[in-house]
Amino acid sequence: FIMRPFIKSWTPQCLRILRTPYRLFHGCNRLLTSQIISYYDSINQYKKELPEYFNFASDVLDEWSQLEKNGRRPANPAFWWVNDEGEEVKWSFEELGFLSRKAANILSEACGLQRGDRVIAVLPRVPEWWLLNVACMRTGEYIISVESFNAVNYMTRLASKAKCIITNDTLAPAVESVMPDCQFLKSKLIVAKGSRAGWLNLKELFAVTSAEHKCVKTRSQDPMLIYFTSGSTGSPKMVVQSHSSYGIGFATSGRYWMNLTPSDIMWNTSDTGWVKSAWSSVFAPWICGSCVFVHNMPQFKPTVIAETLSRYPITAFCSAPTAYRMLVQHDLSSYKFMSLKHCLSGGEPLNPEVMAKWKIQTGLDIYEGYGQTETVTICATMKGMKIKPGSLGKAVPPYDVQIIDDHGAIMPAGEEGNIAIRIQPMRPFCLFSEYLDNPEKTAASVCGNFYVTGDRGVMDEEGYVSFVGRADDIINSSGYRIGPFEVESALIQHPAVVESAVVSSPDPIRGEVVKAFIVLAPAFVSHDPEKLAHELQQHVKKVTAPYKYPRKVEFVQDLPKTATGKIQRKVLRNREWGK
Repeated sequence: FIMRPFIKSWTPQCLRILRTPYRLFHGCNRLLTSQIISYYDSINQYKKELPEYFNFASDVLDEWSQLEKNGRRPANPAFWWVNDEGEEVKWSFEELGFLSRKAANILSEACGLQRGDRVIAVLPRVPEWWLLNVACMRTGEYIISVESFNAVNYMTRLASKAKCIITNDTLAPAVESVMPDCQFLKSKLIVAKGSRAGWLNLKELFAVTSAEHKCVKTRSQDPMLIYFTSGSTGSPKMVVQSHSSYGIGFATSGRYWMNLTPSDIMWNTSDTGWVKSAWSSVFAPWICGSCVFVHNMPQFKPTVIAETLSRYPITAFCSAPTAYRMLVQHDLSSYKFMSLKHCLSGGEPLNPEVMAKWKIQTGLDIYEGYGQTETVTICATMKGMKIKPGSLGKAVPPYDVQIIDDHGAIMPAGEEGNIAIRIQPMRPFCLFSEYLDNPEKTAASVCGNFYVTGDRGVMDEEGYVSFVGRADDIINSSGYRIGPFEVESALIQHPAVVESAVVSSPDPIRGEVVKAFIVLAPAFVSHDPEKLAHELQQHVKKVTAPYKYPRKVEFVQDLPKTATGKIQRKVLRNREWGK
């Protein structure tokens, strides 16, 4: 039903499945390979038209609520939250609607916010974060989700001209320390059991606020939310997404990459400040009528992840490659993931070695997806497609993904270039609107007829895209262009390596050379560093081309990462070059 307003010419088979949620969850398990093929045939035929008006809260969530009432959805929660203290919250779609309408009234009345105002949410994985996201959809305010950053990062994000900030009692002191410089801020909302001077208390307001609320009427391309880019290569930018770009744009990947139905329970481990939380903990699962599962863990612990997958009937699991790397270091053979049937990864490329170890230990494949804050899923290995380890998969419709040169010309298969999305003659509706207050950066993201992702890659004859590295990360040594991902993938195949980061380092003869920063497995920490470095260099020469081996090796205890777990190679690169 979510795609009905704008899809005009699906093949009858796909149209029957997508038009009716009832048929979707009863017919979905038969889709697999043959229907993936018919899906790709049909996707080339449809005319990408949007409804003039669209709002995710009223047009999707409220529709699922009505289906619940009519008995046309499985007895599955819409939201299921747990923590390490044994607390648990479960909501149906009807309860989600009731509570989010209360939250919407709190924003409009107690906080005095108006349509178009910006709201910053600095919250961990607590149920209120989901309510406030839906509440902002209902009121037409733009929510900006931020992770637990320090005061400097708060200042960067509060420069977004937000009128309201929402946080908890743990993070409130850090927010208060920058309040004198926040000239646009007019209301502060705290999620806490007790009161705090100068703050409105969300829990107290819930007790006295009405649940009667009429959702605003929003156009499909009206702004809905703002996310900051990860800052893995430069200063974070504010990315504007519309009601349709995320609200409709995740229908394809939710169904065909995440393989979700109304009977599924989806657990995505992303923090709320990372856009992947919007992808896989809000839009994709709820478009499909699935249950969003959340475990509010203070920090990542592989044993807790494994125990949770064993204890709860989670059917779909999504986490970052860093998490999978840590999980396969543990012995998972003693755990039984009885309900788990589909595993996903995104955020950065997944090393083939990790994918193979996960398969051996769990019997399950990992389906990789690739996208950005500016997009929905760009490439993915869909359920039923052949898995090519080391590949990001194929382009996800409606994107036309190509590898282009620096002038916008399409590169032949097998040649490295810029990963790009065609935006002419028609810009995909599921692409970001703009970098807020930054027209120069918005314009710079376009090259000819394409939006340029800033990533380098190669497309093979079958259309599978392989990641080479961020454009800024490519190493040019003696005329050879070397991508860090291939060297890192070679290193992790050695038992001594837990993880690594490969960057350029200055060299008087070659201009620059490959340098590897390596985190060692505990059993190898006491080994002779010179001998081990030489062993790893020889290993890379054998696994990949000899010219790609790291001429410099440094063993470290950990690697610099963003709050979302992405390795910050720029920090290491700048250190090497004395910046």
